[in-house]
This record gives sequence, C-alpha cells and structure tokens, in this order.
Amino acid sequence: MRYLVKARVKSGHERALLQAIKDGSLGRGSVAGDEYQYDMEQARVDHDGTAQWVETCFCATPLEEERPYWEKYFDLISIKDAHSRRNCRHENGTEPWACCDCDCTKKLESKLKQWGESFLATLQEQKEKSGEK
Repeated sequence: MRYLVKARVKSGHERALLQAIKDGSLGRGSVAGDEYQYDMEQARVDHDGTAQWVETCFCATPLEEERPYWEKYFDLISIKDAHSRRNCRHENGTEPWACCDCDCTKKLESKLKQWGESFLATLQEQKEKSGEK
C-alpha cells in the first residue's frame, strides 16, 4: 500500500539526518532496504518545514517496521493512505506485492513534485547557511 507521510525533522537532528542520507545508513537494518534513501530523494518540503513523501509499506499497521527508523529523525505528523485501498491490487488481493512495480507510485510522486521544494536540497541549503560544509 502507498502512504502519504507528513513529518518534520526533529530540532537538532538535521545534520545527523543529512549525514545518514549521504552515507547510506538511513534505514540500515530495515527490511525496507534502500526505500528510505529513495523516499528522501523524492520528498518535498513546504515553507514551514513540513516534509512529505510517498512510502510503500506492506505491514498490517502502516509503517510499523519503518516507524522507528523515521522517528529517530522526524516527528511524524500524519500517515495517510495515498489512494483508495480498493484500487490497490495488493490490498484487494488481485496481485500480491503489486506496489513494488505499480505505476501509481510514479503518478503520486509526479504530483508531489509540483508541491513545495526538494527536501534534500533544502536540508543541504540549511547546512550550508549554518556555515558547515
């Protein structure tokens, strides 16, 4: 299933998050693998610092496995179904694991790209403004 995740980076965790993204350690040990890196590459942020991204998750409880990895750096604001479950081939039972290659993700991410700014670019810009390299 696809979820629209809204979150804010915890105060003081910006540098550690950026480093974890850059060195590939974000989500290390999770069954979701490189999904965390990909999510941050696709994430968008608005003027008040709220980040949004589309997350794929097959857990019975949304982001059950991923939540501890995200909560290390983020205050999660909301996790909502990104589209109707009845239209999800995995959820309605017509194609197990369909979300792995579903075109709905590309559509959702394309739509999200029209919103806000690149999360990664904004995070890097904040680091540079603080005088760090």
